[in-house]
Amino acid sequence: MCRWLAYSGSPIVLEELLYKPEHSLIDQSRHARMGVETTNGDGFGVGWYPDAHQEADGAAEPAVFRAVGPAWSDRNLHELAHCVRSPLFVAHIRASTGTAVQQTNCHPFRYGRWLWMHNGAIRDFPKLKRDLALAVDASLYPGIEGSTDSELMFYLALTFGLRDDVPGAVERMAGFVETVAARHDVADPMQMTVAVSEGKRLWAFRYSTERASRSLFFSTSLQALRALHPDNPVLQKVSEETRIIVSEPLGDLSGAWNPVPESSYALVQEGRDAIRLFKPVRP
Repeated sequence: MCRWLAYSGSPIVLEELLYKPEHSLIDQSRHARMGVETTNGDGFGVGWYPDAHQEADGAAEPAVFRAVGPAWSDRNLHELAHCVRSPLFVAHIRASTGTAVQQTNCHPFRYGRWLWMHNGAIRDFPKLKRDLALAVDASLYPGIEGSTDSELMFYLALTFGLRDDVPGAVERMAGFVETVAARHDVADPMQMTVAVSEGKRLWAFRYSTERASRSLFFSTSLQALRALHPDNPVLQKVSEETRIIVSEPLGDLSGAWNPVPESSYALVQEGRDAIRLFKPVRP
C-alpha cells in the first residue's frame, strides 16, 4: 500500500509538511506506522497548484513531479520542496501492489485541472482489468499512461462524471468495480482512500467493500488547535481555513488529528467543510 497527504490553506513551502514534521511523509516512506508495509520506496510524486500571487495568466492547471526512486534519497525532491510554495498540494509515496515500478505508475495522476491519488487496491486487478478498461470513455482512454488500478479508477471516475459531480462519480466508479468483480467471483474488491482536487476544493474518500478501510485522518480546526497549543509558532502562521488530510498523523500533537469515518468522504472548501456518507452506486 501507500501513504499520502493533501494540504489546503495558506500558501506554504512544501518542505513544511514533506520534511519538517516529526513523522513527515518522508519519514513515513521508511517508517510507516499504520500501513501494510513499513517501507514505501516504489516511487513518489507531488502535485501542486500555483499560488494565486504567482499566476501569470490565471491558469489553474497543476504541476506534477514524479520519480521512481525512494522519496527519502531524492535530492531533486528536496530542492523542489524547499522552494515551491502552494496553497493546495498533494504528495504520495508508493508501495506497489504488483504493477511495475515506473514513472507513469507514480501518483498523483493529472487530467487537465484535476489531480487524483489513491492508497489501496482492486483485488485480483489483472482478472478485472479488461472489463474495467473497456468502460472508460473512448475520448479519455488515450490519456491513460500507466498500468495501475489507481489510474484506471481515476479514468473511470472521469467517465462517470467527475468533472461535474465528484462524490457521485466516485460512488459510481466504486459501484461499477464491485459489479464487475461480482461477475468474476472476486470478493471484497475495493480498498481505497482517495484524494481528488481541481485546485479550489479537496475531496478525500475512505471506503472498502469489506468495511475495513486503510487509515485516513484530517486535521482539527486551527482555532481549536491554537487553543490547545497557544505556544506553537507553526499554528500562528496559517489561516483558520487550513486543513491537512493524511494517511497517518504527521506527529503526536495532542488533539490535532481526527479519523475520517468508515465509508465516508471529507470535503475541504472555502467556508464550511463537510464529512458525508459514501455509498457506491451500482449500474
